[in-house]
Order: sequence, then C-alpha cells, then structure tokens
Amino acid sequence: MTAHDLLVAHPFMAGVPDRFLDRMAHYSHRATFHAGTRIFREGGRADRFWLIRDGLVSLDTHLPGRGDVVLETIGPGQVLGWSWMFPPYRWHFGATADTAVLAIAFDGPGIRAMCAAEPELGYELTRRLIAVVVERMQATRIRMLELSAEPAAVAGD
Repeated sequence: MTAHDLLVAHPFMAGVPDRFLDRMAHYSHRATFHAGTRIFREGGRADRFWLIRDGLVSLDTHLPGRGDVVLETIGPGQVLGWSWMFPPYRWHFGATADTAVLAIAFDGPGIRAMCAAEPELGYELTRRLIAVVVERMQATRIRMLELSAEPAAVAGD
C-alpha cells in the first residue's frame, strides 16, 4: 500500500480531499512500537501524531500517591496525539504501547505549516482533533470518578 492508500483507509481521514492526503503523505512514515514501549511522557514536547492501524496504546497521567494511572486504551482506527496542534505543544497525557503497534506517524510542525497555508485543511483537522479531545476528556472524567471511589494504595504495601 502507498502512503496515500494507508491514509485513505484510516477512519480519521475519511472524507479528507485527496489533494490534502497526497501532501500529508509527504510528512508521514510508517511506525512500529514493541509492547511496553513508552511512546511519550506527559509534559514532553509534542511534535508528532499517529494514526493507529493495529495494536493497543494506553494513555496515562501521573497522580501523586498513585503513580502513572491508565486513563484510556485506544486502538485501530484511532488517533494518538492531539497536543502537537495546540500551543504550548506539550503532551497532556503519556502513552505506552500495550501490544505491538503499527501506525502512521506524522511530523506535527510540517502538518501545522500545511494547515496555516491551507485553511480548509486546518479547519478540517482541527474539527476532527477537537472531537478526539472531547472524547479523551470524557474518558478521563469517567476514569477520575472511578479512581476517586477506590482507596489509594499505600506506598510500600
């Protein structure tokens, strides 16, 4: 499959005009992560994003007294990373591959430059990413409610 074909096949890109997909393909490459790989850490520089083709990725946050807590697990057809699009370009969560992961990786600054030059693409990607942000915030809210009902583990137990 060509890079264009991979983009067309991913649900996140459904309906994006071919002229944009062809250009976006220039800022993309195939990526793989082994199970257990820390893909990025909360607070780190956000300069890329991935379209997950296969595998599972856990999104986490650090909670004092609890360590890194998984908030949500995402998989095929989903997007990993939205912080690359919005200042200050820092990851709001961490991410770890739970299984072997196949993805399409994108250069965030390159795609941002495309969005600035092509407002139609900028609008379309922003609209799609905002939907991801809303879904992630909802999942985080639910997980935080679950955690508030669980007693915190005592260090050393």
